[in-house]
Amino acid sequence: MSKGIVNGILLAATLWTVLPLTWLVISATKNYADLYQTGGFELARIRLWDNLVHLFTFGDGLYLEWLRNSLLYAGVGAAVSALISVMAGYAFDKFRFPGKERWFGLVLVGVLVPSAVTTVPLYLMASDLGMTNSFWGVFLPGLASPFGVYLGRVFSAAYVPDELLEATRVDGAGELRSFAQVAFPLLRPAFATLFLFGFTGGWNSFFLPLLMLSDHHLYPVSLGIFTWKESLAADSEIFYPLVMTGALVAIVPLVIAFFSLQRYWKAGLTAGAVK
Repeated sequence: MSKGIVNGILLAATLWTVLPLTWLVISATKNYADLYQTGGFELARIRLWDNLVHLFTFGDGLYLEWLRNSLLYAGVGAAVSALISVMAGYAFDKFRFPGKERWFGLVLVGVLVPSAVTTVPLYLMASDLGMTNSFWGVFLPGLASPFGVYLGRVFSAAYVPDELLEATRVDGAGELRSFAQVAFPLLRPAFATLFLFGFTGGWNSFFLPLLMLSDHHLYPVSLGIFTWKESLAADSEIFYPLVMTGALVAIVPLVIAFFSLQRYWKAGLTAGAVK
């Protein structure tokens, strides 16, 4: 394949990624009239500030509630999930216990099961436990990550030497202290990678909150914007700018998380490339 064809494919992939985002940014700067009177990539009078004020004040600050909910579901949930995954992967790698490989095989089976398949059973379990239409009904299912446990074991086997742990035990350190002060600093790239994956997945989560929640004050931002989109037929002049501006603001936390953590996961991906 020639260099020109490769560059053409890369250019097409770049445009496929950038153009929708560019259209969203431009659309978020327009009012309702300009959205229909100008082209999709045509700038009009910049009204981004007015749209932001309208977004954050509409419905007594309902969008801010959705942002807070998403930060709790995705941010706190991803941090706890990443920690659990790293600890579980470390335990599978460094400890010996009966049936270890069978249990780990069960974890690998969980990696192969799509999350959409387990959503309805999770809803039925939450219903039996009385956790539907509650914060915990959305938060708790996100803590389990079979892929995270698998990745945690891979990182532990690669970057936490058994000899180093033996030395800490000889010095009298307990298992928890050995993990916290010796192993976890070496596993920070794994933690950052799993946090980024979990945060992205939790922030974009839609199907589980759709089934689990009926109180719009508990919605994450993705589900909240969807409800506004469904209201376009009733009053598009109000809700169309809300949807555009809300979608743009919803991207910002993902961009911040990516650029803040990229040095950790890039280090983790390349740590074993050079000896």
